[in-house]
Amino acid sequence: MYLRQGTFSHLPELSDADIAAQVRYALLENWPVSIEYTDDPHPRNSYWEMWGLPLFDLDEPDGVLAEINACRATFPRHYIRVNAYDASYGRQTTALSFLVQRPPVEPGFRLDRTEDRDRLQRYGFHAYATEAPPGDRYRD
Repeated sequence: MYLRQGTFSHLPELSDADIAAQVRYALLENWPVSIEYTDDPHPRNSYWEMWGLPLFDLDEPDGVLAEINACRATFPRHYIRVNAYDASYGRQTTALSFLVQRPPVEPGFRLDRTEDRDRLQRYGFHAYATEAPPGDRYRD
């Protein structure tokens, strides 16, 4: 099972030019951009580690791309995503979120089914990568 998260999850991998175009769009909309990374990609894990601080007051995507590349160099086997926030509603609202890096090998997920009382079926996901301790996941 391939991890599907973010706005462009069903498209082919984005090139750096595609990423720059999306970041430029977010900056033109006055959406601050942040970069996050994780090695625990469970669909309900919405709290990823933040790379630096949110990038406020930028006019061009070059600064964001430099931070993305620094994060890629530091965490070559992690998932990395870009988030853009829209504050026009008076609260922090995610306007755009997409993956910019995946690990070279994604072991996938298992669907666990548990039977409960009254023939109730409960389902849950188990990421195979979490069987290894943090930092040792997604080794080649």
